[in-house]
Amino acid sequence: MGEYLKTDKQESCWTFTLSRPEKRNALSAALVEALIEQVDEAHKAEVPLLVFRGEGKNLSAGFDFTDYETQSEGDLVLRMVRIETLLQKVAGSNALTVGLAHGRNFGAGVDLFAACKLRYCTPDASFRMPGLKFGLVLGTRRFRNCVGPGNALSILGSARSFGADEAMRYGFVERAAVESDWPALIAQAAQQAVELDATTRASLYRALDINNDDADMAALVRSASQPGFKARIRQYLGG
Repeated sequence: MGEYLKTDKQESCWTFTLSRPEKRNALSAALVEALIEQVDEAHKAEVPLLVFRGEGKNLSAGFDFTDYETQSEGDLVLRMVRIETLLQKVAGSNALTVGLAHGRNFGAGVDLFAACKLRYCTPDASFRMPGLKFGLVLGTRRFRNCVGPGNALSILGSARSFGADEAMRYGFVERAAVESDWPALIAQAAQQAVELDATTRASLYRALDINNDDADMAALVRSASQPGFKARIRQYLGG
């Protein structure tokens, strides 16, 4: 696990650092499984604050397409399902979750960021969600819930990039801050996370949750399992 993911376990805060800088922290199958395992462990330990960040130049470049041609379409669909499983665990967490983004972030990496309750990015950060270019519906409802239907349509309908200023205008990030300011933001989040006891905090998050896990998973599976998924990826990648 340590090869792909670094977990700093403090008493009231676990920080997950995606650690594949040579691949821009792309979400390989191994990294996704490591994240799922560690998030599950944090939930069992009732850790009140979970932080997600990336090592190197960005948070995450999204789905790792390395060697996708050697994998069956079924294997690729399963990998997408496991990513959606991870996203649902983060979005539905009883812990306060914080996403920290810098650099250029893509696809499922942006979805991981969007699944967090508090989101901060550096002023030069950018985001792009190109999954619909190869027919994949992943994280669409969560993104809509973050930025609103009109803004989601503008961004997802053209698969365009957007930067920190636009992200703040739409409410996708709470604040743009340089990385040296992140420890203070995490400290503030840690205080917020323990303002309520664990049971009350979980009840609050459930009451505020407007996501639909079953519908999101169904939409993902329908889109990924359409015949020709690998060919669509190949076309998107320009192969």
